[in-house]
Amino acid sequence: MSDAQATSGGRNEPRTFEKTRTSETVLQRITALRAPRKLMGLELSLLLFALAVGVAAIVIIDLTVTGHLSAELLPMGIAFAASLLGLHFTIRKLAPDADPLIMPIATFLNVLGVAMIYRISFDDPLYQEPRGDAGRQLLWSTIAVVAAIVVLWTVRKHMVLFRYTYLTGLSALLLLLLPMLPGIGQNINGARVWIHIGSFSFQPGEIAKILLAVFFAGYLVRNRDALAMVGKKILGIRFPRARDLGPLLVFWLVAMAVLVFQRDLGTSLLYFGLFLSMLYLATGRIGWLILGVGLFLVGGIAASQTLDYVGKRFANWLDPFADPHGASFQMVQGLFGMANGGMTGTGFGQGYPRVTPLSFSDYIIPSIGEELGLIGLFVVLAAYLLLVSRGLRIGFAGQDDFGKLLAAGLSFTIAFQVFIVVGGVTRVIPLTGLTAPFLAAGGSSLVSNWIIIALLILLSNSVRNRPKLVIRS
Repeated sequence: MSDAQATSGGRNEPRTFEKTRTSETVLQRITALRAPRKLMGLELSLLLFALAVGVAAIVIIDLTVTGHLSAELLPMGIAFAASLLGLHFTIRKLAPDADPLIMPIATFLNVLGVAMIYRISFDDPLYQEPRGDAGRQLLWSTIAVVAAIVVLWTVRKHMVLFRYTYLTGLSALLLLLLPMLPGIGQNINGARVWIHIGSFSFQPGEIAKILLAVFFAGYLVRNRDALAMVGKKILGIRFPRARDLGPLLVFWLVAMAVLVFQRDLGTSLLYFGLFLSMLYLATGRIGWLILGVGLFLVGGIAASQTLDYVGKRFANWLDPFADPHGASFQMVQGLFGMANGGMTGTGFGQGYPRVTPLSFSDYIIPSIGEELGLIGLFVVLAAYLLLVSRGLRIGFAGQDDFGKLLAAGLSFTIAFQVFIVVGGVTRVIPLTGLTAPFLAAGGSSLVSNWIIIALLILLSNSVRNRPKLVIRS
């Protein structure tokens, strides 16, 4: 008689035993992804290395441009470093099994952006005070890291967000509507995407993209079967029932309409790509990609013919040298700047990035290409690629469908934004006006992207700290 039968009085009851739910191959992949707590030391080492890169870049810029070291950025630099250490120790306490590469990569991109903004601020006539924008970038970087710490302490478990699927969708819609309100809405460079209260300006759409990722993940998990299987086939593509897809389409169309009225083509493209990619991941149907790309092409052609500002962007994209001193001046100068950098770059402080308008924000990628060369751009793109790949691996190894979709959606948000920015400045796609994550000047973007980092850290911790399943046999 077995132990189980003995304890139950000889009755033939099922035994319980712990067993993993995946095959040995998948377990090996998850094990390779896991980061034991001792790897928190690796995160700290990489974090200190990233900070050292930033300090070295500032020193090189000072010595190259002025010939002496300056301490003007020291107070804010210390505050930023302290906030990063605070985030690291928060991760040690709340998410000790988190991926040790995510935070250092984001820090490396952040400090490189601060260094480039600092370099441009010396001789750009648009700046009233040298180094002022670099100091402001450091201030916003500190605020953004503190926001990431707050997210880690308040959310704790990503499944909490699943409970508020529709609330996050409604909140995203309200944030998108804020810039349209009279009094607080602000039009900058032709796009009405900012709110202005006193001396404080913020771009609510940056936070909306995170809320949209949460909403899409929650909604698609709840309605995935209907979206994937139920419905009629038209030309080989299975369409879901209107009652299943209706709320999502209505929300998406309203969001796109708001963005069209706000004249922000880049953010519209970002949200469309996020929606389409998460829909494909949830359903696994290639038909959605075909339909989505078709809708994008039709919409893009129609917008270029009916909307003046979209038409100008398409014209500058197709032939930037038709008006190199006018409408396409920025694009042409950016191309010449990257060409001037060549393979190895001119070196910090020895190029002319100030010639390109908005070289510290929209065109910071060409600025880096000019002074650090093609090699420097490859390093930046490799950092982005590694960051996105870690996020996608977290989604692959997730233990719940919501976490999988959310991790993939947040990763795609960064990937699409990088593609739109780099593709725009290199003429792969029309220029849209988005900024490079972590690199470009702007507090709104920094806060939203560091919140994404915090959520990816929580998700990676849940993957590596997944509980074992109890299966009855």
